[in-house]
Amino acid sequence: MNKLQAMEVFVQVVDTGSFTRAAQLLDLPKASVSTLVQALEASLSAKLLHRTTRMVTVTSDGAAYYERCVRILADVREAEESLSRMRINPSGRLRVDTPTGLSSEILVPALPGFFERYPDITLELGSTDRPIDLVEEGVDCAVRGGPLLDTSLIARRVGIINFVTAASPAYLARYGMPLHPNELSQHRCVNYFSAKTGKVYDWDFNRDGERIEVPMPGVIALNDSNTYVQAGLAGLGIVQMTDYLLMRHVEEGRMVQVLPDWVSDPLPVHIVYPQNRHMSAKVRVFVEWVAEVFANHPHMRLGAAPAFAPAASAAA
Repeated sequence: MNKLQAMEVFVQVVDTGSFTRAAQLLDLPKASVSTLVQALEASLSAKLLHRTTRMVTVTSDGAAYYERCVRILADVREAEESLSRMRINPSGRLRVDTPTGLSSEILVPALPGFFERYPDITLELGSTDRPIDLVEEGVDCAVRGGPLLDTSLIARRVGIINFVTAASPAYLARYGMPLHPNELSQHRCVNYFSAKTGKVYDWDFNRDGERIEVPMPGVIALNDSNTYVQAGLAGLGIVQMTDYLLMRHVEEGRMVQVLPDWVSDPLPVHIVYPQNRHMSAKVRVFVEWVAEVFANHPHMRLGAAPAFAPAASAAA
């Protein structure tokens, strides 16, 4: 038995004083109306209605139960209407965590459009390159680059990250331009390490089916993407970073692409949220907005070619 439906039928019978009229108003067979009321009485072990061939009246227990049903059904309708409004105009606080560079370079500049659509959402945007525990830290959803290690999270793939290897003109003037990844062992590089494990990431290169993965010699290692780019601009060494962070520096001459005919493995980008949390309207619209922003960004959309790859590689 659907208890809410049975309550609705019971209230309609009391209001109209007739099983027949209640059935007509609810667009149900009269037999179904009678069956639902009987099932409700059986579940409550109480007689709710007096029935005669000419009229239906409510018992004292039925009158008390009727008042409760009216309030419950009103609360249900109010909750449904509220949720419907929330779906159209989501509101409330939304806590999100994103990688530092992606946040500053792509998401924050696009946020005016988000707030224009959803003015009633208050966004708390954490920007960090360290992994966080979404449940423990009370974060509604997070943008993550790379393989997903936490299988307890629900994930939606929304973009791709490509990498560029580059150095400042001053560095190249002093140390020269490497022509092959194997020559990088003779250079200074700016390394990046995991904030979780402290492990320094190796660099990888691919060209025409040849793959090279090498540990990079360097005098500095960082774990913040924006600071990492600044180290490259300062001439501390060759850097390998996301194309959306390095692109404008290369185009404006502050950096020079190194090994342009070699590409690095791209990384997937996901939005993740805990399995035990229902996707609220505010989370849903934020996820859809991020997916839209990435789909319209030349260096983030799924299937996008590396920004500085030569034409032959870009077409592959």
